[in-house]
Amino acid sequence: MKNKKKYGELEVNQFDINNPQNFWPNTHKKNYKINIKLPEFMCRCPMSGYFDFATIYIQYIPNSLVIELKALKLYINSFASKYISHENSSNEIYDTIYEKLQPKKLKLTAVFNPRGNVSTKIVIDSEDI
Repeated sequence: MKNKKKYGELEVNQFDINNPQNFWPNTHKKNYKINIKLPEFMCRCPMSGYFDFATIYIQYIPNSLVIELKALKLYINSFASKYISHENSSNEIYDTIYEKLQPKKLKLTAVFNPRGNVSTKIVIDSEDI
């Protein structure tokens, strides 16, 4: 019997962050912060192939759009099969969210779990750029 992909794997593999349904209108004109914690981020080291684990924190002040949370979950889960560095994965997530939402403010913090006695924390803040 062949190993069929599970529905969650298919959903992640077929996910396209560029689908307009992933973004909803922000119907509020006042400034407010959205804080999101993604404690199960996973990617693979491009050198060793070992898994890297992190908690991703996203804070943004929306402009005209907000991201649908299931879409964000699927996007983040798509990194589990990518061979990508801590720095590149953090910057790719930041750049994608910034490009799609054009928020008034965006801050991404990625806290990678220790591996080989080293932990990495990457902070990208639109106020610093």
